[in-house]
Amino acid sequence: MKILVDADACPVKDIIVETAKKYTTEVYMVTDDSHILFYPEEHVHVITVDRGADSADLAIANRTEQGDICITADYGLATLILAKKAKVIHPNGFFYTAENIDRMLFERHLSREMRRQKKGRSGHIRKRTKEDDVAFLIVFEKAIKKIT
Repeated sequence: MKILVDADACPVKDIIVETAKKYTTEVYMVTDDSHILFYPEEHVHVITVDRGADSADLAIANRTEQGDICITADYGLATLILAKKAKVIHPNGFFYTAENIDRMLFERHLSREMRRQKKGRSGHIRKRTKEDDVAFLIVFEKAIKKIT
């Protein structure tokens, strides 16, 4: 088992690194070359890919195997990872599943259509809280314990 992280805008990278160290699990942070990541920890590997539409997502999908854990906020990538029989976790602390991914993709489609037609809500995104981090950690550790 390995942990793959869609690291470009992942708000829980430090939690992932510390938790993976606790469970002696390898972490692969995948980012495009517009971001610079460095981790001195031996169990953390940074994979930098070219900038481009979905280049980090494709690199993650190509490296994922059954039994791995992937952390991403990208619904499209989550769909690819689920097809490989790996666990997928959103940084806000919930599992993507076969049961919820179709609804999420449909809602994303509706939101895009509303934005295109300029009928959408305001783009206010709430600030991340400590509770969000705790929720993520609980789900993340649950996934690691279930697989190991």
